[in-house]
Amino acid sequence: MYPVTLTGRVVVLREFRRDDVDAAFAIVGDEDVTRWLSFDVHDQAATQAMIDGVVERAQAVPRTEYYLVVTLPGDELIGFARLGLDGVQAAKLGYAIRHDQWGHGYATDAARALVDFGFRQLGLHRISAAIGPDNEASIAVVKRLGMQYEGRIRDHVFTNGSWRDSLLYSVLAAEWEASSAVSLRR
Repeated sequence: MYPVTLTGRVVVLREFRRDDVDAAFAIVGDEDVTRWLSFDVHDQAATQAMIDGVVERAQAVPRTEYYLVVTLPGDELIGFARLGLDGVQAAKLGYAIRHDQWGHGYATDAARALVDFGFRQLGLHRISAAIGPDNEASIAVVKRLGMQYEGRIRDHVFTNGSWRDSLLYSVLAAEWEASSAVSLRR
């Protein structure tokens, strides 16, 4: 499925373009953002290589990931969100928002749109997220999505010069459907 465009309550998710490098660098080149991610700060060249890879993988058949740009109206790139297909009808969720846009609910909106796409369009059974134990904001995002805590993965990610544990959360298709039905009745 290419290209994909998803609309949240406030944000729009679209495919990466090769000319997104400067806006993406404002995210992956920022230590305040990457301290929470599974990779270290990127320089401009690494950011370009990342985007080139994302653009190529988006057109692969079969597609193994949906790595989308998060934009505000007017196509201002403020982040990205990713569903990495993993296993049988399963995916891993990830997201990042530019530091100056934190606290507005954009990560929750983007993640909700992507998870809904995963269950409704891709037919996934399970979506999980692995989050650093100190990342309280991201833990709050997945809890708002109805994800349940499953446990701690020890020394899961090597980033910023050391190993870091991750807390694993997940939501199943039936749980998502039930929570969507409840929120529609409200």
